[in-house]
Amino acid sequence: MRLSRPSRRSLLLLTGLLLLTACGSGPGSPGESADGAGAVTFDNCGREVTVAAPPKRAVSLNQGTTEILLSLGLADRMAGTATWTDPVMEGLRGADAKVPRLADNQPSFERVLDSEPDFVAASFASTLGKGGVATREQFEKLGVPTYLSPSDCEGKDNSGDGDGSRTAPLTMETVYREVRELARVFGVEDRGERLVSGLKSRVAKATSGIRAGNTTVLYWFANQESPYMAGCCGAPGLITHALGAENVFDDSTREWPQINWETVADRDPDVLVLGDLTRKSQTAESAAKKIAFLESNPVTRNMTAVREKRYVLLSGQAMNPTIRTVEGVEKVATALRRYGLDR
Repeated sequence: MRLSRPSRRSLLLLTGLLLLTACGSGPGSPGESADGAGAVTFDNCGREVTVAAPPKRAVSLNQGTTEILLSLGLADRMAGTATWTDPVMEGLRGADAKVPRLADNQPSFERVLDSEPDFVAASFASTLGKGGVATREQFEKLGVPTYLSPSDCEGKDNSGDGDGSRTAPLTMETVYREVRELARVFGVEDRGERLVSGLKSRVAKATSGIRAGNTTVLYWFANQESPYMAGCCGAPGLITHALGAENVFDDSTREWPQINWETVADRDPDVLVLGDLTRKSQTAESAAKKIAFLESNPVTRNMTAVREKRYVLLSGQAMNPTIRTVEGVEKVATALRRYGLDR
């Protein structure tokens, strides 16, 4: 029977009371299997999170956390996904098709509650904050535990406008820890370890023999009028560092500073890494539109990378701190070898 909205809210409130009761009944076993009843408690971005039992109706509010859950084989325990910039990762289409999409972009709080979640995960602090879907406190008051990707809070200052600034460079270890933590929440630790092992092997293979110390790279995510270029220390910085290259905007700790084209042309990078997004929230989302602009604009058309057509096309997710960052390492490495810039 489909419940009315007031009934669903009542159910969530009741669930919250049950969760609190379960958490107070005993310490539980953090490593217990998905069929067990042990609670998992851990620190997440400075707050203690307790999940009383492996979730059965999880909602992921960003594509990054969604693809981790799908990669862990958890589609049957997901009640919804939202906020997509790209097609789902290769190999996950079948699993993704089984999970309701609450919205292509940011869903309303009401829409998320309609899915009756027992766990909510997000990749960005802006999603689980003021101006986002809802705050973590709003979910937790209803007894719904929340999880925020550590890559968007640890070593990062999200105060102020924009996408925040890095106080310490991102590393893949933080991404791997996210995989392990989510696997632990769902009681599938072995799957998490297999996923991490596979990602590490891919990075090692992609970076073997590459030392592109004399190569400069620029990352353009989106927006034509006030372009978002990657600063030193997020996912693009991780990719660049892994390959021994140099990001032309290494002097900015902001995640995605908006930089004018005159400054971009003055830095004159050897390679341009372009976000190839399918969303439609900004100008020049696709790589094709980015290239058309670069090759026609009088300020940019004489840049070395534009003249030589040294472009690398990446999904938006590969330019964010996710398991797809590994995809970014692989594709940039392949391009550097193709352009003879890997030494």
